[in-house]
Amino acid sequence: MLRRKTLKNLTRLFTTSLAPLMPPKPRRARKAAPAKLVPAAKPRRARAKAPPPTKPSAGRWLLGVALAPAGKRRYRLFLPAGRVPGQRIPLLVMLHGCDQNATGFAASTRMHLLAARAGFALLYPEQDRLANPNGCWNWHETRTGRAFAEAALILQAIEQVCTLYGADRSRVAIAGLSAGAGMAALVAARYPERFRAVAMHSGVPPGTADSTLSALTAMAGRRDTDALAATPEDMAAHWPALLVIQGGQDRVVAPRNGEAAVQAWAQAAGARPGTPREVQRGQRHPMRITDYRARQRTVATLVEVPALGHAWSGGAAAQAYSDPAGPDASRLVWAFAQRAFTRRG
Repeated sequence: MLRRKTLKNLTRLFTTSLAPLMPPKPRRARKAAPAKLVPAAKPRRARAKAPPPTKPSAGRWLLGVALAPAGKRRYRLFLPAGRVPGQRIPLLVMLHGCDQNATGFAASTRMHLLAARAGFALLYPEQDRLANPNGCWNWHETRTGRAFAEAALILQAIEQVCTLYGADRSRVAIAGLSAGAGMAALVAARYPERFRAVAMHSGVPPGTADSTLSALTAMAGRRDTDALAATPEDMAAHWPALLVIQGGQDRVVAPRNGEAAVQAWAQAAGARPGTPREVQRGQRHPMRITDYRARQRTVATLVEVPALGHAWSGGAAAQAYSDPAGPDASRLVWAFAQRAFTRRG
């Protein structure tokens, strides 16, 4: 009897000592739990990957990948409905800011609603998180060449859309927010003959930074901008017109950068500023608009919104980096692009 009790005690002691290494019965029962959790997780992933909502009759969203020697970048493309076969339509390229992706930026700007009505294509290239952990376009890395490599990737995405989906190469505009604005201006300055208009929203102009450290100083407004490598004849022949939208309450990109961008364009073209005009639509923040003109052509336009911070002006509510109380930047960008498309020369 004593021997039997001793054996039981030893067995219990041995089992207890192995407990941390052995899966208990309740844990085995949880093996089925992941199957119950998967359906609950799917809607969240689907919402993150789904394109912004639009009526099927208004157009469709497509996914694509652009390949270049520097690598690849995914993109989202919106094509409006009702196109005639063989018809070439205008293209607007939209570059998101840091901590954003193509889907979030499209949801914030709601540019696809304009595209569906006006009949133009929308291209949203997306930065790879391996290239930048925060999803920023490396607009400032000109010293290492990374900025130029990313510019080439964006141009390849544009070329692909023009070839495969009927976008008109003679009517292409590019716009961006924050880091996307800096990259949009860099792409336009590197390939000026490929664009009719470029829009910078809260960004730093090219020639202001060449590294991460200098970018931080430039964003604070403490660096000068290099002159553009263009003559007035170049500007008149093939340089795109520039639209700058800048918030006066921006604490991320100093408002001085907006002025520096239009000054760079204006000086290269020999343009002079007109009389600023105050505009307010409804209850939205007021804005001050200044046009810079040369040879009866608007070379650059500066839109200053004193009450706006670092956010897409007039963007959708409940979206990051979006201020629904601001002037409608999406309408401003598209109207500016339209004027550039119809301009002769």
